[in-house]
Amino acid sequence: MLEVGAIWGFTSTTMASLMFLWPMYKQFVPYQVRHYLEKTLQKYLDKFFMIKDSNNVCIRFPEYTGKGLSRSRSYDEIRNYLSSISTARAKRLKAKESENSKSLVLCLDDNEALKDVFQGVKVIWSSTVGTKEDRSVSNEGRYWTLSFDNKHRDMITKTYLDHVLREGKEIALKNRERKLYTNNSGSEYSSWREGLWSNVPFNHHASFETLGMDLDKKEEIKKDLLKFSKEKDYYRKVAKPWKRGYLLFGPPGTGKSTMISAMANFLEYDVYDLELTTVKDNSELKKLMLDTKGKSIVVIEDIDCSLDLTRHRKKKKEEDEDEEEEEKKKEVEKLLKKERGHKESKVTLSGLLNAVDGLWSACSDEKIIVFTTNFVDNLDPALIRRGRMEYHIEMSYCRFEAFKVLAKNYLENESHDLYGEIGRLLEEVDVSPADVAENLMPKSDEDDADICFRRLVKSLEEEKKKKIEKEARKNKKKAEDNVKQEKQNKVKGMVTK
Repeated sequence: MLEVGAIWGFTSTTMASLMFLWPMYKQFVPYQVRHYLEKTLQKYLDKFFMIKDSNNVCIRFPEYTGKGLSRSRSYDEIRNYLSSISTARAKRLKAKESENSKSLVLCLDDNEALKDVFQGVKVIWSSTVGTKEDRSVSNEGRYWTLSFDNKHRDMITKTYLDHVLREGKEIALKNRERKLYTNNSGSEYSSWREGLWSNVPFNHHASFETLGMDLDKKEEIKKDLLKFSKEKDYYRKVAKPWKRGYLLFGPPGTGKSTMISAMANFLEYDVYDLELTTVKDNSELKKLMLDTKGKSIVVIEDIDCSLDLTRHRKKKKEEDEDEEEEEKKKEVEKLLKKERGHKESKVTLSGLLNAVDGLWSACSDEKIIVFTTNFVDNLDPALIRRGRMEYHIEMSYCRFEAFKVLAKNYLENESHDLYGEIGRLLEEVDVSPADVAENLMPKSDEDDADICFRRLVKSLEEEKKKKIEKEARKNKKKAEDNVKQEKQNKVKGMVTK
């Protein structure tokens, strides 16, 4: 055996060497490499101690269930619970900005462990993010792992887990921050590491009170939304999924996006902005829809511009006439996409219909689906039929009632000498609420209500002048075409004789 002095000498020499090498390691080894080495070492140590303590039991809670089709509610509830205790106990935390960046929310960092004590029993929670290779094999990206002594199995599985899930759900309801989601591209790294959707706090302040629209129409929409939100039992009674479709159509600038924000704020729903052009195929579209939560609005804006799935089904004669022209257009589009490196989506009209109104749509409750378009006549009738898009809302040009709402919002004004003239001009010309709002918005500190109203009158008069000139050109062209047609008819008559 080694003498005590030799052991102390060896130990001191080793410690001195480590103290000398450690600063060099910290200085010259890149952070990413150090992080990987330390994580790998920690993994082996965990396995070593796990083998040493054969009585340990582990329960894994993956972020997605089944084949990764739907998000696990228990995963989110565990995350909420651990976030409430991790600030005081965890060694490594991850900071996220809360609404308006006024404060930070701290939660357990990736690949970190946390101890918890419940009724005198110690447990360990660990957060794991699988590598890309792991993901391809097991379909598991993020997951929680709960470790505990086997002698406490009954108490953990019957009492502790119920406590964690219940507390997590209550925390979620208490601290709920409404989100605006957008779908990740299936080809991006973030699509498997961060989930199918990315989100930011939903901070749009639009409301029905500030929306430039006819008052009676707004009240009708509000009543419909309120009725829908309270009819869970009714939808179950009639055996229909608890969802409702809204079609918003009208010229650009008429407030379709603002209407969606007003609907979300009125019902206190989240918003999922679904960008179809980044969805790989019908299967991915179904996964995205399944990954949306209740109390949400799923939006597809400008659906007539999303892929090639909204054209009418044409008759054979029409198809024959347009076939050559369509083929040329497709060839040009393919060349452009190839030059830009664009991967064409394989989502079809049938796939979209099944995702929003087929069997898959019944897998989640309390959901509103909104399509917007500038040209409703371009949409396939199957896409917007009643029963799929139950409520059709035309977002029209600004008229006098809508103008009064905008004047109150932007200038806090409810009457003016120019109101009569403005009302008359708004009936004679077609301008969007966005154009009216731009003229009402003060451009400097010197601009008062009078200046803004006069600017609006001037703009409306210019639009009226353009309209008259356009109609004159149209009538002139029509007259010229009539004269030309008469001459052609005379020539045909002479040839016939």
